[in-house]
Amino acid sequence: MNRLLVASADLAAELPELSRENRQHLKVLRPEAGEAFELFDGAGGFRVYRYDGAKLKAAGERSSVPKPPELTLFACIAKGSRWDWTLEKATELGVTQIVPLISERTIVRLDAADLEPMRERWQRVVDDAARQCGTRWVPQVATPLKLAAALPQIAGKFTVVGALTDPPSPPILKVMADWRGQALALAIGPEGDFSPAELAALIAVAHPASFGSTILRTETAAIFGLGVLGACQHARV
Repeated sequence: MNRLLVASADLAAELPELSRENRQHLKVLRPEAGEAFELFDGAGGFRVYRYDGAKLKAAGERSSVPKPPELTLFACIAKGSRWDWTLEKATELGVTQIVPLISERTIVRLDAADLEPMRERWQRVVDDAARQCGTRWVPQVATPLKLAAALPQIAGKFTVVGALTDPPSPPILKVMADWRGQALALAIGPEGDFSPAELAALIAVAHPASFGSTILRTETAAIFGLGVLGACQHARV
């Protein structure tokens, strides 16, 4: 079933007034009369509509699903398409929030004027990924933060840090054995990893973990770590 992301208020309408973007998407899909669509608001609400040849008409009552367990990704911004790919796959893996980080070794640098426009673009990437993967809760992309500014948020969760340490950190599953159901998060560094000072600050408030014997690229580490954390959440539910 095709899906469209709409405002929560639209789910109360028998004949919703679609945004220009959704109207264009509907035009591209070329639906047949009687075809079903799910409209969802990204906050758990959804409703089935049917296309009558010109508009979408309600074909069911508004329903909702509870919010999933909290899973935050703190990740240093990667270059180009690799960052978009990370956002997309993180959405598919069930994150509830993405906090882009700027660390000492982050290659991508943003001026203050660029922060909100880039956040909005990244949110659109996440919105589209949510529409395609079937989730009814859309992750929220935060305004990029410098790592030091994000440390209080990181400290407030059971945050697993994927980082190279000497001696090596415990395997990620051993780290997760200490998790007791609190809000989960994953922190991933840039290519070249966090600086020694940054890593020390992270280890003081979070849980360093080994992701295996090979060195993973930043986007691979994010997806690997989220997969493990999400599986642990799922096993606990």
